[in-house]
Amino acid sequence: MPLPRTRGTALRQRLAELRGPEVPAKALDARALAALAANPGCARRAILDGAGVNKAAVASALGSPSAFGQSQFALTRGNAFEAKVKADGGAELLRLVHDKLDRSAEPPADARVPDLTAAGPQGRTARTELELREAAAHPGAWTLLDHPMLALDVAGSPAFLEPDAVVVHPDGSWTVVEIKSFPLLDGSADPAKVGAAARQAAVYVLALEEVAARLGADGAPAPRVRHRVLLVCPRDFSNLPAASAVDIRKQRAVTARQLARLTRIEDIADALPEGTCFSPELPAEELTAAVESVPATYAPECLSACELAFHCRARSRQEGAVTALGRPLRAELGGLTTVEDVLAAARGEAGDPDDPAVAALRRAAALRAEALEAACR
Repeated sequence: MPLPRTRGTALRQRLAELRGPEVPAKALDARALAALAANPGCARRAILDGAGVNKAAVASALGSPSAFGQSQFALTRGNAFEAKVKADGGAELLRLVHDKLDRSAEPPADARVPDLTAAGPQGRTARTELELREAAAHPGAWTLLDHPMLALDVAGSPAFLEPDAVVVHPDGSWTVVEIKSFPLLDGSADPAKVGAAARQAAVYVLALEEVAARLGADGAPAPRVRHRVLLVCPRDFSNLPAASAVDIRKQRAVTARQLARLTRIEDIADALPEGTCFSPELPAEELTAAVESVPATYAPECLSACELAFHCRARSRQEGAVTALGRPLRAELGGLTTVEDVLAAARGEAGDPDDPAVAALRRAAALRAEALEAACR
């Protein structure tokens, strides 16, 4: 649900102030949204992403430059592969969609590939929705939307998303297509990379479902958004495309639940001290104070998903937070949130003996002492 005009305008102005004067906003893409949904308790990432702050530039200004992101070589290779897949009006891409997801339909001989050019993200979003509406009104044909623009409300702030492609099937259903440059070796790919692609595709599916709901509000049946997406990658060590259908129902459900848990960005912004700004041009001490004014929830998984991970890890270690050792361990320790608390509980200096975590720690400490004593004999 979009914000009312006056309220939305005030929030945009507030976020622009947080970003810094004359600093262009960095778009919030599906990759960032998937990472944000994986760590919904991190208010720091939520406000920085919501304000369009360039976290890589902030991390460098803080003295903890990020190693996160794709190399220029990988981006160039990926763009070249995507262009090859979409050549000739997307004939090869549509053939893969037909082969992997919809063999019962007529082969995509003369697919419609509309022009989605428009001014600004809002214009492109409106154009995409118009073309999806047009395709829904004329079933029986294939339609390929090349780099459509979708909008998704995230914690009260709109995020504009650009999937590689969306295909409209002859039955009117919609499929998200993800084109990646990592290879499919003997029909399978790196599970971690496939999982990341599935989480990213789940964000696009959620945005498409909002469009489908709006089209169905006119009384016509809402188009069906398929929960099996097409992942297209190079085959083995060649540049030839291969594809795999990926069921993202689990990722979609988790992402929807996590995004719903996010604290509204305006609530985080209202809680910040007056004059807070995250501009990388600020003096290091002032920028550090601004970043530290927003609580973070660091976990080792952040290292592969957030540009500020090194800075947050250093702070987490300084504070002795057990989350720096991983979320599973943090969950096992219950109310013991720091390494100091854990050691004190293990030594019997603090903690409730009836607490299962405390009892387990003391038992482990006793076993360790017995083992050391036996080793010294």
